[in-house]
Amino acid sequence: MHTPGADLPPGEERATIVLRPRAVRWAAYTTAVVVMAGMIGGAVLITSFQWGGRLGLLAVGVLVALFCHLEASVRVTARPRELEVRNLMRVRTLEWPEVLGISFPMGDPWAHLDLADGSTLPLQAIQRYDGRRAIAAAHQLQELVRERGEAPGD
Repeated sequence: MHTPGADLPPGEERATIVLRPRAVRWAAYTTAVVVMAGMIGGAVLITSFQWGGRLGLLAVGVLVALFCHLEASVRVTARPRELEVRNLMRVRTLEWPEVLGISFPMGDPWAHLDLADGSTLPLQAIQRYDGRRAIAAAHQLQELVRERGEAPGD
């Protein structure tokens, strides 16, 4: 069994922070369970469907459940040397000096990273639906950007 941070110098194992949305995870997994239950129920109870139709219902349920899992698996992992952003369809790993800051504009559903190349990267793991918890996560990540974002001295 691999222990997170086992390959880091002493004291840095607690420096890895994982941020995830709470409300969206709950809603996504609840939706997946309800949809799968409905599709299984439909496949069993609708007797006018042939086997192909029943399998089709199950396949749609599985696809919806997979999408819900992708939505629920978004996260930001702040390690001592890098920042990994897992959004709905893409994972991006950044070195700390590439990150200038974090913004959470009013009206936007999630926070954004401001990058050194002038672009922004959405952080679907820090979602406005989580209220104060999301704001605290954004502040925590901003503090890590200040702490770790400086390029190492020569």
